[in-house]
Amino acid sequence: MQDQILPRSDTSLSAGVSYSQSVQSVRHRPRVLPVFRGLGVLCALCVCVLCAPGCGYALAGRGSFLPDYIHTIGVPAFLNRTNVFNLETQVTQKVRSEFIGRGKFKILPESTGVDALLIGEISAASLVPVTFSTQQIASRYALTLTARIQLRDVREDKTLWENPSLVFRQEYEAQSGTGPATAEAFFGQDANAIDRISTDFARTIVSSILEAF
Repeated sequence: MQDQILPRSDTSLSAGVSYSQSVQSVRHRPRVLPVFRGLGVLCALCVCVLCAPGCGYALAGRGSFLPDYIHTIGVPAFLNRTNVFNLETQVTQKVRSEFIGRGKFKILPESTGVDALLIGEISAASLVPVTFSTQQIASRYALTLTARIQLRDVREDKTLWENPSLVFRQEYEAQSGTGPATAEAFFGQDANAIDRISTDFARTIVSSILEAF
């Protein structure tokens, strides 16, 4: 009996063609979604990078790194290791005012009954000429103040922030005539100098603490 050769089913052929086309379609399909997904991630990263300085300052400016239970900070009088008279009083008052101006914490002058304690010590004050006139007379000076600052968590008895050598530097034009030779002489010649410098120095101290995150 002769075997009959049956015609190949159109269904199987069409299925084969459909499968092959499907494979080719998968292989050659443009990878659109991953590209857009990658671009989305890249855009998000760019936005984060561009916004990081502003966002970081805003968060740190609110003292976000401090424990939630810290509401009161004690700021007793700073120690003064320099020969500049009354420098510690001015700096301490300006630091308190700067903290109060941030509006986040209650500031007290004592070291007891507080959640955190700020300990400050002004260790050095120096005055150095930086530019000279054609007659070799100092025309501009750099005043440098150095302090040791520590913020302690009273409740947990641990250090939250510390800088053993916080440096503040500003330059000033020399007054007419012979310039001051020392920091003490500089403050002695300009009655308002200690107030101006204490304000800027206090802002540097408080900003260094609250912006550390």
